[in-house]
Amino acid sequence: MTFNDIFKSSFLENITSVNLLDMCISMVLAFGIGLFIFLIYKKTYSGVMYSSSFGVTLVALTMISTLVILAVTSNVVLSLGMVGALSIVRFRTAIKEPLDIAFLFWSIAVGIVLASGMIPLAVIGSVVIGIILLVFVNRKSHSNPYIVVVSCEGNDSEKRAIEYVKAQTLRCVTKGKTVQKNQIELNLEIRLKEDNTDFINALSEMDGVNSAVLVSYNGDYMG
Repeated sequence: MTFNDIFKSSFLENITSVNLLDMCISMVLAFGIGLFIFLIYKKTYSGVMYSSSFGVTLVALTMISTLVILAVTSNVVLSLGMVGALSIVRFRTAIKEPLDIAFLFWSIAVGIVLASGMIPLAVIGSVVIGIILLVFVNRKSHSNPYIVVVSCEGNDSEKRAIEYVKAQTLRCVTKGKTVQKNQIELNLEIRLKEDNTDFINALSEMDGVNSAVLVSYNGDYMG
């Protein structure tokens, strides 16, 4: 080992470890596919509050994953250090929608595949995944579940209200019942015959019924 070898730095040598053309192509494709993932997320979002920052995160995550994998594939020693560095990273943000996890993994997977040079797999796979999500997520059910909250005064009005709701819907199941002095509150899960909610108006005007509320229900929240 000579004196020059002791102070020799591999920093300048790493500059040419990644081909400039390959890097540009990978980053441009990562941005394009990340933007495609963002558009699919925007089209298929069915939550309560849409977050545009999460959509931008999908684009950035695709490009960042590509950047990291390009560095890892160019240097074996760097890959070991990168694994150790990323293992201490902890994310505290809660994922509210289960489908958001799929989009996060989609973005990361595309970045890894692109940086590995498998461009057809990344492009064709993303198109297929996007079409599947558009078809299945946006598919509307013919019998959306609803919850009817009825407040009535006695047993007679309760029976009339339940019989009327059963006659106007495909399915009616009692989910909850709260009884107080001179007041009964019913929670009924129903399936509508058609997209018409006028029967709630007639239900609220029945004798002994104080109020009737109809809300959509998806199993997680009502609104």
